[in-house]
Amino acid sequence: MARQPLDREEYIEQAYFFRVYRERLEDGTPSQEILAGLKEEVLATTNLPMAIDFLIGEIQLNGRLGGGMERLSHYFLPFQTFIVQKSEEDYSRFDFRVALKILEREALFRSSEDVDQAALFIYQFECLARNRLGYDHGILAISEDSAYSEPWQQWINKIRFELGTTDFADLVYARSEQYVSDLQKQHNDPEHQPSHTVLFASHAGRIARASSGKDPLYLFAALQRQLGYPEVPQLKKTEKKQLDPTLESRIHRLESRLALLEQENQGGIDLSTFYEEGGQFEDDPKNFDP
Repeated sequence: MARQPLDREEYIEQAYFFRVYRERLEDGTPSQEILAGLKEEVLATTNLPMAIDFLIGEIQLNGRLGGGMERLSHYFLPFQTFIVQKSEEDYSRFDFRVALKILEREALFRSSEDVDQAALFIYQFECLARNRLGYDHGILAISEDSAYSEPWQQWINKIRFELGTTDFADLVYARSEQYVSDLQKQHNDPEHQPSHTVLFASHAGRIARASSGKDPLYLFAALQRQLGYPEVPQLKKTEKKQLDPTLESRIHRLESRLALLEQENQGGIDLSTFYEEGGQFEDDPKNFDP
C-alpha cells in the first residue's frame, strides 16, 4: 500500500521543527532539552508532538535521531531519514546542521499547494551530489517518496543503475518535452510521440541539453536561476576574526615569560638577548642620565 503524503500543516510544523532545532543547537543547547521544548511548541493538532516524544526516547537510548525516524516511517519520509542518518555516521564530514537546513527547506517546499515533482527531485538529487552522500541508497530513498507518481518512481529507480554510464543532464533531457520536440523535427513528424512518459518541461529540457557533458552543479544552478528551483543549503565558511591589539600584546608578553621559565628550568636564562649591540645592558645604571 502506497504511503499517503502528509497534510500541509504537518510540513509547515516540520519546517519549524528543523529550523528551531538547528538554531538552538548552534547556541549550544543539548538535543534532549531542545526536543522537550519543541514538543510543547509545535502545533498540537499535528502528529509531530507524538513523533518528537518518540525521538526523545531514542536520543536518551542511543544518542541519535536517525534510528527513531526510521521506526516512524509512517511519518518521516525515507529521504528525511537518510539525510539524518548520513549526518550521524561515525567520521562523517556531512554536518548535522546542514542536514537540518536541507530538511527545513524541503519541508517548506512540500507545504506548497501543488508540489512540482521535477523541482523536488532535482533538489533531492543535488543534496546527494553536493554532499557526496552516495547515489545507491540515496536514490532508493528518493524513489520511495510518496510525492512522486508511479512514472516518476519507475524512472528514478531506473536511473539508479544508469548514472555511472550516462550523464545526468542527458537523462533529464531524454525525459523532457524538449526532447520530444527535437525528435518530431528530426523525423519531420509533428505527431511523433515517445513510448515513455515525459517528466520535465520544455525549458528544463533545453537547460539539460545545454549542460550535457558539464559538471552537474552547473545544471542545478541554471535550473535555480531560470526556473526558481529550490537551492540546496551549504555550510557557510566563518571568517577568521582578528584579535584585539591589546589582547594580542598581552599574549605575546605571556609567551615571553613562559619562554624565560623554560630556559630557567633547563639550566639558566640567556641574558644576551637583553644586551644592546655594543654589549651594554639596556637597563645599565651607567647609562642613566638624571
